[in-house]
Amino acid sequence: MVAVEVENVSKRFRRQTVQPYTTLKSAVVDFLLRRGRSGGEGTFQALEGISFSVQQGQTLGIIGRNGSGKSTLLKLLAGIYQPDKGSIAVHGRVGALLDLGAGFHPEFSGRENILINGIVLGLSKREVRQRFDAIVRFAELDEFIDEPLKTYSSGMYMRLGFAVAAYADPDVLLIDEFLAVGDEAFQQKCFDKIVEFRRRGKTLILVTHDLSTVERWCDEALWIGDGVIRGRGKPRRVIDLYHHGIAAPDAAAPSTVSHQIDTTVPAGTAVEQPQRWGSREIEIVAVQMLDATDQERYVYSNDECTRIRIHYKVHRHLEEPVFGMAIIRDDGLWCYGTNTNIEGLSLPSLAGDGTVDLLLERLDLMAGIYHLDVAIQGRDSTTSDYHHGLYTFTMQSQLAEVGVFRIPHQWIINS
Repeated sequence: MVAVEVENVSKRFRRQTVQPYTTLKSAVVDFLLRRGRSGGEGTFQALEGISFSVQQGQTLGIIGRNGSGKSTLLKLLAGIYQPDKGSIAVHGRVGALLDLGAGFHPEFSGRENILINGIVLGLSKREVRQRFDAIVRFAELDEFIDEPLKTYSSGMYMRLGFAVAAYADPDVLLIDEFLAVGDEAFQQKCFDKIVEFRRRGKTLILVTHDLSTVERWCDEALWIGDGVIRGRGKPRRVIDLYHHGIAAPDAAAPSTVSHQIDTTVPAGTAVEQPQRWGSREIEIVAVQMLDATDQERYVYSNDECTRIRIHYKVHRHLEEPVFGMAIIRDDGLWCYGTNTNIEGLSLPSLAGDGTVDLLLERLDLMAGIYHLDVAIQGRDSTTSDYHHGLYTFTMQSQLAEVGVFRIPHQWIINS
């Protein structure tokens, strides 16, 4: 079921400039000239032809540079702005955490603002009163709830805003960099609440510059640049495209990049595919899973080891290359990931053909189907070659345990 649907949406704003009018005549003449110049110097296009949909229960991360149109898009979804063209359909109750303290009145107390904001978010007075104590506890504002908001710190504003939005129990929650404010303990509470929302099938749309949050929490990512969609798909893929776009802003947009895997593509040329992308200074030419006897095998039991062997070919020198690997369950859950940079390994200069091995001493995963992601990146996170889900292996187990992985353990009965 579709929770949010955006169809060919565009939004233009008038530039806010101060004119040094000296006479009434000059002001009137300037106004008449401006009125006849639609789309001229007095306006700018914030968004152009934006189309996407979000399924119920999905978490979508929106990334892009400052001024790219991300926050404008979120305000359109929240109904704060209306599109100049196109249509937006949001199904269910919407909760929005946009500008810090938006919708709060600084002269009113925290108690009064909870009531007002709860009603704005679609709750009845009775529902707000029923949830009031839980909101105050979550926001950690028991001692200050009857003080005017103008006496609150920015962190207190943030905690109150998140608590009200969370306990309004929206079907669709919009967040714009809101978790950037606040201490680490409260951020963890917010993340726990987000996990709860996802578990209950709620839809989240998150705008953030924290790309690790997008990769960790989001099912999909959307990259907006200069008011248009530059990329959409799996978070890791879109983040890599975004990095490439920042590193080479004059490069072709992803929509114009070749979708064919061709070994004759010159090094340094961006290659985008649903399952493979990168500039390919160093190319991954093959990936193997080898068992304890060095035989290629793709079915394992819990207590077995495997050696992941990455075969590479150097087309052009890459400064400080980083090799990485991730294991992803068939339903898209990231189970584990690591790379040579995380583990403090510095690779020598590579040339010609070669291999890099990663020995996994125990594959303590639950029974099921899994996929490997393998990648080569530069130290600056620009991607040379990324293979997403191209290599599949199966875990077998005689045990009926549940979860993601099996922790080595033993039962001790003390009678």
